[in-house]
Amino acid sequence: MSNKKCGYYIQLDDRAEEFLRSGRFLGEGHNGIVYLLPNDKVIKIFKDKRVCEGEYNILKKTTKSKHFPQIYYYGSNYIVRSYAKGARLDYYIKENGLDYDAAHSIVGLLKEFKKLKFTKLDIRCKDLYLDENLYLNVIDPKNNYSKHCIYPRHLMKGLNKLGVLGDFLNVVYSEYNEVYDDWSFRITRYLKRGIK
Repeated sequence: MSNKKCGYYIQLDDRAEEFLRSGRFLGEGHNGIVYLLPNDKVIKIFKDKRVCEGEYNILKKTTKSKHFPQIYYYGSNYIVRSYAKGARLDYYIKENGLDYDAAHSIVGLLKEFKKLKFTKLDIRCKDLYLDENLYLNVIDPKNNYSKHCIYPRHLMKGLNKLGVLGDFLNVVYSEYNEVYDDWSFRITRYLKRGIK
């Protein structure tokens, strides 16, 4: 089997084509490709229109939250939105560890998820960017209103792999104590036995 990625073709409208002419390739993920545009904007081009629509609907519902990108344009296969500055959370932790202020930001984001009435209170480290003020930005929201997860399982699994889960749970204990026992129990059980 080849390691080469398979190419794909997406028919874009004239507006998206115009954006791409001024864009610079940033990266490619499972769902599509992202280009940096002038004025701190990005265009994310999706392989699947349904995934694009799902992400757009989440971003529409989170417009009052500063943790989520602002939408500028939306097409059937793309979204133009604000650029999330900063370091990817897992890279930041590898370089700096998880200090109290960064952990405090994560707890604040998870409280925001609850306030936004997310049914999936989870996100992966790689979908979070920490700016110079240690403020977290979400870049790839998925299924937050359609899937159910009552604790940040993937996030804590990632923090465990980075060796900072204990540091994070200490901050949860001091700042979000009402969920500490439940989250601590669930992640310990999950890591030991792989049970949700």
